[in-house]
Amino acid sequence: MRTSAGPRGLLIGRRHEARRISELTDAARDGRGGALVLRGEAGIGKSALLESVQQGVEQSAQQSVPAFQVIRATGSQYEAELPFAALHQFCLPVLKHLDELPPQHRDALLVAFGLATGTPDVFHVGLAALGLLAAAARERPLLCLVDDAQWLDAASSKALTFLARRIAAEPVAMVFAVRLPTPVGEQDGQDGQDEQDGQDGQDELDGLPNLTVGGLSDAEAGALLTAQSHEALDEQVRDRIVAEARGNPLALLALPRAGGFAPPDASPVPTRVEQGFRATLAGLPADARLLLTIASADPTGHPGLLWPAAQRLGMDVGRAGAAATATGLVELGTRVRFFHPLARAAAYQAAGTEERRRAHWALAAVTDPVADPDRRAWHRAQAGAGPDDEVAAELERSASRARARGGVVAAAAFLERAAELSLDARRRVERTLTAARAQLEAGAADRAAELLTAVEGSGRGAGLDELRLAEADLLRGQIAFVREGDDGGPAFMLRAAGRLAEPAPERSREIYLEALEMSLLVGRGTGVMDRVLEEAQTAAQPAPRTPDILDALSVLAAEGHRAGVPLIRAALDGVDGEMWTRHPALAITLAAELWDPQTHATIIEWLMKHGRESGSPLVLCLGLAQTATHAAMTGDLDRAMAAIAEEEAITDATGVPSVMYHRLHLAAMRGRREEAFALFETATASARSAGQFVANVHWARAVLNNGLADHPAALAAARRATADGDLYIAAIALPELVEAAVRCGELDAARAALESLTERTEASGTASGLGIAASARALVTGSENDYREALDHLAQSPLLPYRARAHLLYGEWLRREGRRRDCRPHLRTAHDLLSGAGLEAFAQRAAAELRATGETARSRSGHTRDQLTMQELHIARLVATGATSNEVAARLFISPRTVDAHLRNIFRKLGITSRRQLRDQPDLRST
Repeated sequence: MRTSAGPRGLLIGRRHEARRISELTDAARDGRGGALVLRGEAGIGKSALLESVQQGVEQSAQQSVPAFQVIRATGSQYEAELPFAALHQFCLPVLKHLDELPPQHRDALLVAFGLATGTPDVFHVGLAALGLLAAAARERPLLCLVDDAQWLDAASSKALTFLARRIAAEPVAMVFAVRLPTPVGEQDGQDGQDEQDGQDGQDELDGLPNLTVGGLSDAEAGALLTAQSHEALDEQVRDRIVAEARGNPLALLALPRAGGFAPPDASPVPTRVEQGFRATLAGLPADARLLLTIASADPTGHPGLLWPAAQRLGMDVGRAGAAATATGLVELGTRVRFFHPLARAAAYQAAGTEERRRAHWALAAVTDPVADPDRRAWHRAQAGAGPDDEVAAELERSASRARARGGVVAAAAFLERAAELSLDARRRVERTLTAARAQLEAGAADRAAELLTAVEGSGRGAGLDELRLAEADLLRGQIAFVREGDDGGPAFMLRAAGRLAEPAPERSREIYLEALEMSLLVGRGTGVMDRVLEEAQTAAQPAPRTPDILDALSVLAAEGHRAGVPLIRAALDGVDGEMWTRHPALAITLAAELWDPQTHATIIEWLMKHGRESGSPLVLCLGLAQTATHAAMTGDLDRAMAAIAEEEAITDATGVPSVMYHRLHLAAMRGRREEAFALFETATASARSAGQFVANVHWARAVLNNGLADHPAALAAARRATADGDLYIAAIALPELVEAAVRCGELDAARAALESLTERTEASGTASGLGIAASARALVTGSENDYREALDHLAQSPLLPYRARAHLLYGEWLRREGRRRDCRPHLRTAHDLLSGAGLEAFAQRAAAELRATGETARSRSGHTRDQLTMQELHIARLVATGATSNEVAARLFISPRTVDAHLRNIFRKLGITSRRQLRDQPDLRST
């Protein structure tokens, strides 16, 4: 790759950047794909580096080195709201491989690109694009160049980031160029705002390897200026230009146009360069300026739109085109291409308001309303000078189309503009509220809040009645729930429910439940239930009606578990599981509160089935997290690890926020001190570390420390876990509190915890609950009958860790009673169960007890899970059950080549050589 003056003469002084990119392409040739993000201010030379790498691989191809196929995409400031626009541009050169994809993936891409009707499975768009690249890369390596990535539409940005993270096993190199924003305080009017608005695209890229492209040294800048200048510059003028350019190569090329005698200017270099472009534009004839305005307003760069639009405005296109081209700011060929994004921005910003409207009007007039209705609607909206209900309705239809294609961000943008153009106040409020909801769904909580502020400021006379105020409050609450550190969620949602108590009592009660559901989903349930129940009971009630889950929870809170559990059970067992299909987080919490692992498993089964069928990442991630928790509580740590690996793959692929509680449950049961403590530290450092979320951490500490026989630490953690009385967490922490308190000699605390545990378990009447309570009671009473009762009940329970611990506690008690022969079978059973399941801390405790009897515990042979990462274990389990590489790839959102690479590592670690041998591994036979 050249390091002297290259494309546009900007590569002097770029040896380090050139070396990094060369290393990337060399690795891709060898099948080790990767990505690099170039970051720098406007004009610093990022685009030139992209052109240089393309030239470099083309030159290498002439030297018998495997040739790359180059595919490019460019983000567009004016197309950032159109879903998958950049991804379509990116994939266009390799669409000939579309038929090589599985039908589901092929269809997902066709719908996403607007080439077929339907709703795209956003779960598989990224994976389909990966399949497309992998198919193309089988012919020759791929070099993927993405310029102006800060302007990528949100859907494309997510998809391209997804690709960049999953090409490690493919012969693919990806290079992104991202403009860094001008520092706050140095922005120049609208331009600075434009830069700020363009940060969403690059936020997605933050986790990729990156390289900051800085300014040139004075010596390098001088060399570049000498190489590129066509004029003989006075040495003092040359030094002045170098100083004013501040190492920015584009400025070095632009500033000499002023002869070097421009007055001093403290503006940021990109702004000054753009001002220079505007000065050039000011000297053009009016038609040429208008032609450049049209070109800058059209994101497609298609001359088939530019020239007809210009003719619509009655200009002499030949003369205007010649004048525009003579500036050097734009090329008007088979594509309309500006010299630099700053030149395009200057052309648009330099135009007056009326010129921009005329440009958009002409573009709307020549845009096909059938083939491209959304761009046409957008141009019509920008062309308007005031409210226009017809255009607003067209934008609303565009929003519906965008949403159907998975473009929630685009839908929000269309709806915002539709609201601005709405004459009718009621429609304006409705569209703004819908736009706010779309922004929230897209993850833009701050923008959603701004829209709500605008709605609330409009007043009742502007279409804001009680129903819409309630909807605004509901949105405010949902926004607060997803913001870290914002505790206002319950208050807003409860106010929304209160507003609807009279006009819509059934909806009011549903919102009360939504408030509770959301608080549980984000781990902020502490205290919310009391507030929900208090307000729900005093609000107007729908009549006539049968008791619902809110009534059941009210009885539970007021009269205890014996009175409340039958009503909760009735709600959980209702027709077709209606309650837990609508409020799964609440249903899961209640099933666990009832010590009912069977119902918990049934709800998980529904979540997984519904999540896979619907493609909802939120539902599927909740199902996988609960699968991991249930597996940890039943002692199936392999299944827990596999579920966590899949949940991590989905959250990484889709951007859905990950949760941590299932990792806490696994760490607590597994019993590895250092790993668990590191996870606890991470969890408590989180901004979410409060209320119910941190109660999970305390419970996990209590379990771990009881396993490690550090009972004082376990007692302190268990007390914290039960302090707020949270559903589920307080319940499962009570057995830990009893054991730790007894071992620490704090019998009063143990008896109080046992009383609370007994009330819960007797009311629910499950074998699991009754057995765990009997085991805890045996610790307090020292009664052998209680130990035996615990074992009898737990023999019917799927909660293996608790059954094993009951044997351990009974064996410990027998040994202390001097009954050495009687204790050994229970201690051996405990050790076998605990070590076989991988519950290491409790297994070591059982082994120590056996040694105290004079018997050595049988050592456990190495388990597969101890040799593999979570992802490798999941892949091994899937392959062991007969899954193909393609099937595993689809499940984990990676490429088949990546699956094969993992398999090679798995084979090496396990000392095997084939899939058949993998199927023979006893640790991998269960699913």
